[in-house]
Order: sequence, then structure tokens, then C-alpha cells
Amino acid sequence: MYDGEYSDKVIDHFTNPRNVGEIENPSGVGTVGNAKCGDIMRIFLDIDDDGIIRDCKFKTFGCGAAVASSSMATEMVKGKSVQEAMEITNKAVMEALDGLPVVKIHCSLLAEEAIHAALWDYCQKTGTKIDGLKAPKADIND
Repeated sequence: MYDGEYSDKVIDHFTNPRNVGEIENPSGVGTVGNAKCGDIMRIFLDIDDDGIIRDCKFKTFGCGAAVASSSMATEMVKGKSVQEAMEITNKAVMEALDGLPVVKIHCSLLAEEAIHAALWDYCQKTGTKIDGLKAPKADIND
């Protein structure tokens, strides 16, 4: 699996990505990028008054593994509390995709970072605190 082959799940999420697009008036938006590979990932969250993620969408400029990681991450956070979403790791995204080639692991890390960046934006807008959430390294738009 890690010799460069993509799993059926990665191929499915790349060729049929879920939750592509933007959310109008999102509760939180996170944009992250990887300068080495040029991937840019933006995650949009719609969070209700109880802190549950009602909807999640993404826009990604990047390789197939980046699109697949974004797609899977949005599926994983929907219906979760903000604290549960905070605990979704790049490892969990990779496992949900049945693995990624070693040279593509950074794509799942971008997905984790984009979720955290969107949660950070939500916290900044609402004054909410999420245990373990740290400020993003630097917004790609800065």
C-alpha cells in the first residue's frame, strides 16, 4: 500500500469527492498550504449553537491525495462536536482512506491542519474555547 499505490478509497474520494464547495456565512474557515508541493486546502464549517458541525465543505488545489484527504476529512467531521472534530488526526484520515503512499502523507496532515484552522476561526468569531486547540502557524492569506 505505501509503495506508491493508491487504495480504492483514495481513488474513490479523488474521482467522486464529497462536500466540494463553500458554505455561505460559515461558522469557521481554515486555509492551509504546503509550500513544497503547492497544495492549498480550505475547509468551511457550519456549526450550530450546541457546537455540533452541521455541515463541512472544502476547496482544494492540489494532487489527488490532497483532494481525497479533504473529502474524507469533511465526511469525518460532519455531525461531530467541535471537541470531537479537534481530535481527528492526520493518522485517522489516512486510516479512513486505507492508507496513503509515504510521499503523500503530508496531504492528510494538511486536512488535520485545515480542520484546526477552521475551528480556530470559529473560536475567534464566537469566543469559544476548544481544549487542545492552538493558533494556526500562519494563515496562508497573510
